[in-house]
Amino acid sequence: MKSSSTTIIKSAIEVLNIEISGIKLIKKTFDNNFVSAIKELSKVKGRVIITGIGKSGHIANKIASTMSSTGTPAQFCHSNEMSHGDLGVLSKKDVLIIISNSGNSSELKDTITFARKNNIKTIGISSNIKSELMQSVNYPLLLSNAKEACAVGKAPTTSTTMTLVLGDAICVALMKLKKFKIEDYKKIHPGGVLGLSLMKVKDIMHIKNKLPLVSENSKMKNVIIEMTKKSFGHVGVIDKNKKIVGVITDGDLRRGLNAKFLDKLAKDIMTKKPKIIASDLPLLDALSIMTKNKITCLFISNNKSIRKPIGIIHIHDCLRLMQN
Repeated sequence: MKSSSTTIIKSAIEVLNIEISGIKLIKKTFDNNFVSAIKELSKVKGRVIITGIGKSGHIANKIASTMSSTGTPAQFCHSNEMSHGDLGVLSKKDVLIIISNSGNSSELKDTITFARKNNIKTIGISSNIKSELMQSVNYPLLLSNAKEACAVGKAPTTSTTMTLVLGDAICVALMKLKKFKIEDYKKIHPGGVLGLSLMKVKDIMHIKNKLPLVSENSKMKNVIIEMTKKSFGHVGVIDKNKKIVGVITDGDLRRGLNAKFLDKLAKDIMTKKPKIIASDLPLLDALSIMTKNKITCLFISNNKSIRKPIGIIHIHDCLRLMQN
């Protein structure tokens, strides 16, 4: 059993080393054609259409997804489907990227011919410089021949890894040339944990008349009305200078309920010196504070000494973003 485990690990390491060797060869692809291709992509008025067949098609799909999420509208089209009507997606405003390790796949011929007849700019990615693909495109990006990592040396392994890495290099170089910023990235990644990690408190905080606030001398009847109206399960208690001095939660109401409860004032019930956060705090940090302190709301103030509330966030605001 130990010998079997050693063999498996040895095989995995061998795959890793072979593919790393292939990746290192990609440096040779970063030539004048690569520079020209990136500049062409940065000027595209339409979309970048990326096509391929077989394993190259799967890689093309991933590159299109990465490119779209980094500021350049892109779309994957399967090479077979291109010949059966999907050539209609191509226009002169687009740039076409065609991926084929051999460069001679018969399924690509219709697409290559259509692009040439309609003066559509093309980029080819292949390891065969003499192929029909590389002889036909405007910008041939040549991948060095490298040993496939599979046990019989035939299944696309190293070659697809190299193409994937080249695709990442294209996308990142394009981002930098177009000066794509984190603010741009946030706009197209609003959902999930990734979206949450990019956001700040100010991006989702509730402000102005949505703030649940009462004065410290408010009667409990008015506190209950404000809490019910604003639906946060919290109210902030402010003094005569509009400074937040306490909070009251729906739990405080239940715990303090007795015959004389409605005769009390907000300052009699409130929890003093509540936690305050700044509007530029990362949203994940705010979520961490709420989770750690077992609270569901935080008030926001951009001056911790003055403590005038400008917003509020609820833990459910964060959780909804994570579920998108």
